Amino acid sequence: MHITEIEARELAPNGILRAAINTGNAVLARREPAPVGASGVSVDLAQHLAQQAGLALELVIYATARDSVQGVKNGAADFGFFAIDPKRGQDIAFTAPYVLIEGSYLVAEASPIQDIAEVDQPTHTVVVGQGSAYDLFLTRELKQATIARAATSPAVVDTFLQSGADVAAGVRQQLEADAQRLGGLRLLPGHFMLIRQAMGVSHNRGPRVAALLSRFLEDAKASGFVAEAIARHRIPGVAVASAANTLA
Repeated sequence: MHITEIEARELAPNGILRAAINTGNAVLARREPAPVGASGVSVDLAQHLAQQAGLALELVIYATARDSVQGVKNGAADFGFFAIDPKRGQDIAFTAPYVLIEGSYLVAEASPIQDIAEVDQPTHTVVVGQGSAYDLFLTRELKQATIARAATSPAVVDTFLQSGADVAAGVRQQLEADAQRLGGLRLLPGHFMLIRQAMGVSHNRGPRVAALLSRFLEDAKASGFVAEAIARHRIPGVAVASAANTLA
């Protein structure tokens, strides 16, 4: 994909491309010691975009999705990697998704809850990561259960255990890793949502920059770059979103 000098200046007005990276979603990005800062599929995509635009890259690293969205919204970063959500869409223009991730429920091994449909009950408390895509989704969708919020997505299972809540909600891979680490826990079959991970830019940056990110990402999917990044970082259970997987 060719990015013109004019497009590069629109993408990075300061001359350095600043990418918001959320390390709260370990499926797509994780913290690394300095000077690397972070690694993962999101970082690979940011590096690929910077190379095509002929720009130096700066990673603006955040511990939560909420802070990452805020960073792009307030201009601390030029773009970021987010799960698509209508509330976030008030401030962020999203591309189509590049990967699909399952949002799942985790319970204690001895819990009577056996099915996703049993979660939304008045007696149940569900722990989520504050400001995460599944927090936003479950806040809209759960009508009876109480939602409790952990400070970050990686802290959800520990908060769930410490609080004595009934259910932990999160990205399937994170929950599986925590279940293996701690023992005595199990995932409910299926998923309560498909988390559609996309790139995003503030609406204030205008439609040309949003269109450029969309064009870049479709090229990265079609060329196999996204699939290769997923394989390189050994991330199981993540599907590359097809070109037909739009926001409609």
